[in-house]
Amino acid sequence: MDFTTLYLGLKLKSPLVAAPSPLSEEIGNIRKLEDAGAGAVVMHSLFEEQIVRESLDLHRFSMKGTESFAESLTYFPEPSEYRVGPEEYLDHIRKAKESVRIPIIGSLNGTTVGGWTEYAARIQEAGADALELNIYYIPTDPALSAEHVESTYIDILKAVKSAVRIPVAVKLSPFFSNMAYTAHRLDQAGANGLVLFNRFYQPDIDLEELRVKSHVLLSTPQAMRLPLRWIAILHGRVGADLAATSGIHTSGDCLKMMMVGAKVAMLCAVLLKKGIDQLREIEKGMRQWMEEHEYESIEQMQGSMSQQKTGDPSAFERAQYMRALTTYVS
Repeated sequence: MDFTTLYLGLKLKSPLVAAPSPLSEEIGNIRKLEDAGAGAVVMHSLFEEQIVRESLDLHRFSMKGTESFAESLTYFPEPSEYRVGPEEYLDHIRKAKESVRIPIIGSLNGTTVGGWTEYAARIQEAGADALELNIYYIPTDPALSAEHVESTYIDILKAVKSAVRIPVAVKLSPFFSNMAYTAHRLDQAGANGLVLFNRFYQPDIDLEELRVKSHVLLSTPQAMRLPLRWIAILHGRVGADLAATSGIHTSGDCLKMMMVGAKVAMLCAVLLKKGIDQLREIEKGMRQWMEEHEYESIEQMQGSMSQQKTGDPSAFERAQYMRALTTYVS
């Protein structure tokens, strides 16, 4: 049985990829992920704010005593809130590459076109096999048009692509007026892969202290339905490789993502909850199912249940919604 897959031009021993998470912050964990069967590891993100903060700090120290450092410095998180700085991040990628044989994918997280995108080239120099752009952009200005928002993604992608030779994937949120159109534009702009979907962490209210607080909620299996639908719709319509993330917890989840057209299934919450060894159980379940149903390879099933291939294309659109409502029984 051939369990390999081709993602971003990289031949992976498995379609199971470790998504960005605190697990990749330790070299020992990256080794464990490789041993447990991960096809690749996407590193935790280097944030635009970290890079900008370091630049501002450098400027502040060089201007010390002149009373002329930027007031905007106070709007950035304190250094203690970051686990590593930009230089440490690059060094961490170097050490990861020296420690494992599977591909290491760097991750940049930002919202604007600026000097931070230059770090893409430095991540490449550090040895990363590919780069994932996690564009965490929540537009709040009512004067911004949908076209302007989408163009921001395109501009960031083009800036990064011009700086590197390694493959670049873009991690997207589902919050676009036309997801298919945005995916097409990114594909045309040179994205080697599209990762569906980013989960924006939502704020909460502390009723005792009356303040807005952040609280990380790990994904649940129900979250996989959204990327499953859009990967099925986009498969065969864009040239970029499609990666599934969010809500993938079981071998069945991974098989479904392969069938709708994903090249890889990215795992996070399940590994944080159940441990890295859960990778072995998921692979075991996938192989068992494939053997029982006479599949000889991962490639054989990829896209077999996409919208273009299924006997009922409307099942991924409005007709399924109407059918679900009319057939629901409590």
